[in-house]
Amino acid sequence: MNLRKNLPNYLTYLRIAVIPALIMVFFLKGDWGYWLSAGLFLLAGITDWLDGYVARIWDAQSNVGKFLDPIADKLLVATALLLLVQSNTDDATRADIIPAIAIVCREILVSGLREFLAEVRIGMPVSKLAKWKTAMQMVAIFLLLLGVGGPAWLHADLLGRIFLWLAAALTLVTGYAYVKTGWKHL
Repeated sequence: MNLRKNLPNYLTYLRIAVIPALIMVFFLKGDWGYWLSAGLFLLAGITDWLDGYVARIWDAQSNVGKFLDPIADKLLVATALLLLVQSNTDDATRADIIPAIAIVCREILVSGLREFLAEVRIGMPVSKLAKWKTAMQMVAIFLLLLGVGGPAWLHADLLGRIFLWLAAALTLVTGYAYVKTGWKHL
């Protein structure tokens, strides 16, 4: 096996493997839990960017990668959001449920739409705004995972909530654009 050809897939596998580790460290008590979960999520976010970058520059795209990469992203984001919504710190959740639901529902809707369009051989490329949505969402989740464990001056919990609501707004806009485009083919 050629490492250069398979590195993007290995990075995707790593992102999937981070999910159970994220779940375990999320429940650690004290600042360690905050820092480790945020660090693991950051590592996974970097592999998300890096696997696509490496696949493009080394011409190492594969069917496995095209299939698993979006699944890995959605599993990671949904897991992190579920953990943050259910987590109670001082009788408050670490993430608001409304933007979390909007993000997860949009991901399911767009995935289903893409699957259908692929069956009828119509591609639906990722828009630039959707890439911004993903970046905002990743920053929000990182900040929320860091939460009160981060430096006080950062106000990671507050910034994370703001970014999550902004990501949810972009989620609705990009989700609508995808549905509008895909509806023509239904």
